[in-house]
Amino acid sequence: MKQIEKTELTVSKILEAAIEEFGTKGYNGGTINNICKKGINKGLVYHNFKDKDELYLTCLKESCEKLVAMVKEKDCTSDMLEYMNIRMHFFKEYSNEAHIFFEAILQPQENLRCKIQDILRPFEEINEQIYRSAIASVTLRDDVREDEALQYFRQMQQMFNAYFGSPAYRHMALDEQIKEHEMNLPKLFHFMLYGIAKGGEGK
Repeated sequence: MKQIEKTELTVSKILEAAIEEFGTKGYNGGTINNICKKGINKGLVYHNFKDKDELYLTCLKESCEKLVAMVKEKDCTSDMLEYMNIRMHFFKEYSNEAHIFFEAILQPQENLRCKIQDILRPFEEINEQIYRSAIASVTLRDDVREDEALQYFRQMQQMFNAYFGSPAYRHMALDEQIKEHEMNLPKLFHFMLYGIAKGGEGK
């Protein structure tokens, strides 16, 4: 086996163990020592990753790329329902990756916030496509421009995510947070698009 293949295999084993560790214990509970208990040499971990932060961010990148690939494969950026179905499938099929991904969205580590945002950018671009498609499907009020509507969607999404990361939800296990977040997101999206007053529904 060539050296490059050995390195790739080593990194793959480290990431597999790290995704399980961070996926089950989160960033704060996950440790490199625990990862090494799965038969991983600590020297090899630090040879390939600078520290815990770099390893965690790499796991997040792997998780984000997996979800983005699933969405792109289905080509559903104009179908909110199908998009949400894929997100739920991701949560059920890849629970550890989903935990890492949603923890980064709902409870980001403050010292890693900027790097997390960079990693999540492809996911946010998909959300942007969903927003644009939804806005294009309705007739906007005369006093609302498309860019204003998009900004409103972004702000509401940020507030929604922040609420799930607030003390109001800290008592709840991450699994339950994710389920409630994903169940309520389509309703929020519908309210943003059509309002809550009777007669606001699109005809």
